[in-house]
Amino acid sequence: MCGRYVMARAVGDLVAEFDVDETLVESLEPSYNVAPTDPVPIVLDRRDRETKDLSRKLVTARWGLVPSWAKDTKGAARLINARRETVTEKPSFRKAASHRRALVPADGYYEWQKEENGAKPTKIPTYLHAPDEGALAFAALFENWPDPTMAPDDPHRWLRTCTIITAPASDALGHIHDRTPLIIPKDLWADWLNPEITSEGDVRSLIDAMPEPHLVPRVVSNLVNSVQNNGPELIEPVG
Repeated sequence: MCGRYVMARAVGDLVAEFDVDETLVESLEPSYNVAPTDPVPIVLDRRDRETKDLSRKLVTARWGLVPSWAKDTKGAARLINARRETVTEKPSFRKAASHRRALVPADGYYEWQKEENGAKPTKIPTYLHAPDEGALAFAALFENWPDPTMAPDDPHRWLRTCTIITAPASDALGHIHDRTPLIIPKDLWADWLNPEITSEGDVRSLIDAMPEPHLVPRVVSNLVNSVQNNGPELIEPVG
């Protein structure tokens, strides 16, 4: 599961790193404790209806998917993650997997490693990041949900939401947690975002082609346990 992560990069950094053509995000506050239902930046590719040109965009979405057919947004908190193994089959995700794939930029993410400590197991907060501290790109899906209580021409009627795809953790990380975000390497970004790839088989092949991530774990303080805490001290190593 991916339930918290870090995204502390400026808009300009994301535009450069992800080769963005157009940003609809003016500014971003660094967050060292991104939590479900927070607005987050995502990267997507879209083809212009008139010119047919492909453009890479940086936009925001609320973390927690609301399928387009949902009656309300109450189930979003349960759909922050989609499992790699079933994402092309589950009704909540399969249409987005074919037509609305995205990348979620991140610096790293948190997991809680369980350790037996007598009768009461403890959970050790651990921050996982790239060996060079570079940007990570989580595989994601997004949806546009029309609020049925608003007029069809109301510009605020549409809510964009997203979910992060997770995969079984490799042996190197499995001792920390059994799931990890599906991380897209840079040389596969264009394929993952390609709006022309829509068939279930082709999407499945894309997912199966993703290599195991190479991440570095760092034990951090219990400050991260509360979503009220948010600052660079959350990712500092502890003894």
